[in-house]
Amino acid sequence: MKLVYTILAFLCIAINSFGQYSDPNFPKPTSGYGSDGSHTIGIISFPNPYYPGKNIEIYYPSDITTKVPTIFYCHAFGGNNSANIIGMLNFVAMKGYAIVFVPYQTTGVTIYDRYDNLLNGFQKAARDYPAIIDTTKVGFLGHSFGGGAVFAIAYKCFTQNNWGQSGRFIYALAQWYSYNISQTELQSFPANTKLLTEIFDDDVINDHRMAIDIYNNINVSPTEKDFILVKSDTIAGYIYLADHGVPNTSAAFDALDYYAYYRLLDALCDYTFNGNLAGKDVALGNGSANQVTMPTGLKSLVQTDNPLVVYPESKYTFPCSSTQNLRSSYCPTVLGVEETTFSKNSLLLFPNPASNSLTVILPKQNSINELKIYNSLGQLMLSKQTLNQTSLSIDLSSFTKGIYLITLGELTTKFLIE
Repeated sequence: MKLVYTILAFLCIAINSFGQYSDPNFPKPTSGYGSDGSHTIGIISFPNPYYPGKNIEIYYPSDITTKVPTIFYCHAFGGNNSANIIGMLNFVAMKGYAIVFVPYQTTGVTIYDRYDNLLNGFQKAARDYPAIIDTTKVGFLGHSFGGGAVFAIAYKCFTQNNWGQSGRFIYALAQWYSYNISQTELQSFPANTKLLTEIFDDDVINDHRMAIDIYNNINVSPTEKDFILVKSDTIAGYIYLADHGVPNTSAAFDALDYYAYYRLLDALCDYTFNGNLAGKDVALGNGSANQVTMPTGLKSLVQTDNPLVVYPESKYTFPCSSTQNLRSSYCPTVLGVEETTFSKNSLLLFPNPASNSLTVILPKQNSINELKIYNSLGQLMLSKQTLNQTSLSIDLSSFTKGIYLITLGELTTKFLIE
């Protein structure tokens, strides 16, 4: 397990050159949700008493003289450098909201210590800076480890501190296991809580079942929550990889960051804090065109009210049924590829990442006779006949390491050879 944690930490912090928007196909949004705001960014940094040597940081709109709605961010495992998410921190402040970043330890502490560090840090920031942080309007945002932690921490702040009485949300991305919250508590969130859950189709780190479990069991009204899947795509040779690295933390930002993440966060804030129904149509639009439409050419986001399992647990580093998962008894079961919303525009394949071989499960109603594999340059590497086949085993021993696209008619899925 120590090795796995080391791998996760490397994924989060390995590269420290933090890029700008650099998408060769699509510009950033210039108006509406997802576009950069106009406010001046202010930064407050003060020692974190729960993690010596690290600072708690507040990014806020310094040109606003009153307290503002605030997001409390639960970072990914190993991501205790705010530079990892500087694009998002700046984006929130420029839109007119504050966001609190609390680093927690990667090693030498328990999971419960990390939760306490986050909770105590958020509460300290709110106590010490009441002129900036409006605790009547709050959101809790988390990715990976933080995406699992965000539910317990938000619950305590909502119920014990009465934060968010005028607006509260949770936005969880690619979430890990959730600790410190009982089934009773999960079903006892305040009535005005809003939830947006987002997973990434080519994530091989955190089993999607964790996100599905919490989404299905939390008591948030169906009209106030949505479950979103982001899919990979390739446009003009550029790969938009919807994996555990989204949102991008260390390289150049692209359309997935702005259109599949910042845009939804922006809209969720506007709906939660200002009551703007246009924001609801984007963030919690129940599959509306305004919610799922990506820039022309990119695959649409996939929304569902009934998220179902697609991939086997063997795909993931952290499977739902692990003894680490205190909610393993709530893990949803695997369904056939033709039975799930998420599989209508993709192929089921495993393992992913692959090494020497790959198994592809074909839809039962398949009417296409040829499966093709392309490399990242769009070059055809292999084609196989699929007539009267329910699955295919593909020899990859002659392939080099990298990202590949596999297609069956209009169905497309990416896989990685490592």
